[in-house]
Amino acid sequence: MNSTDQSFHLPDFSFDPASIFIYGGGGHGKTLIDLVRAAGAYRIIGLVDDHLPAGSLVMGAPVLGGTKILPELYARGIRLAVNAVGGIGDVSVRLRVFDLLAKTGFSCPNLVHPNAWVETSAVLEGGVQVLVHTYVGTESTIGFGSVLNANVVISHDCRIGRCVNLSPGALLAGDVWIGDFTQVGMGATINLHARIGARVRIGNGATVKKDIPEGGRIFAGALWPPRKNKKDDSLSARED
Repeated sequence: MNSTDQSFHLPDFSFDPASIFIYGGGGHGKTLIDLVRAAGAYRIIGLVDDHLPAGSLVMGAPVLGGTKILPELYARGIRLAVNAVGGIGDVSVRLRVFDLLAKTGFSCPNLVHPNAWVETSAVLEGGVQVLVHTYVGTESTIGFGSVLNANVVISHDCRIGRCVNLSPGALLAGDVWIGDFTQVGMGATINLHARIGARVRIGNGATVKKDIPEGGRIFAGALWPPRKNKKDDSLSARED
């Protein structure tokens, strides 16, 4: 990760346990700026992004610099970060950011939009992002770094692995288990008791009625398992 211009003069931060910066200034980063501001628990000091010029603004938040500025932020007393690199299509990019932040000493708190609902018996393991109008049901567990986009429904007793991305409108019935690094598309529906393996990709609008093996792919609009008389409902065990 190569940093862009680092000449921007950082403000003189006083230590504040609520100070937080956002790593990544793309579309997901903008969404998280709104979420953090709506929640009101943290104060955004700025963004870190290798592809935006230092001193520019994203939704009023200054770009502090690129990756090389992280040790300086830590030295100035900042301890909290937001991973705004979504990793859609390539989850390894999001994983590298988490690794980089952790090695520099930063923690990533859970972020829950005030208009989302997480039941008191549910568990968020850390670095989880819960967007507006999403519901996390009774005794469900959400793994580290997972993103629950807007209008997602996670019913009771679900188990969501690490760095899973549930796109807007995904619907999970009760007792659904989803493995690490899996991506579920917009409006996809997963039926009761389904077991979804790690690194699975489920396309927009797909309907999943049974288990999916690790690394499988369900295409947009498909039904899994396919009907015997319907050739275009399909599963590919490869990843693109």
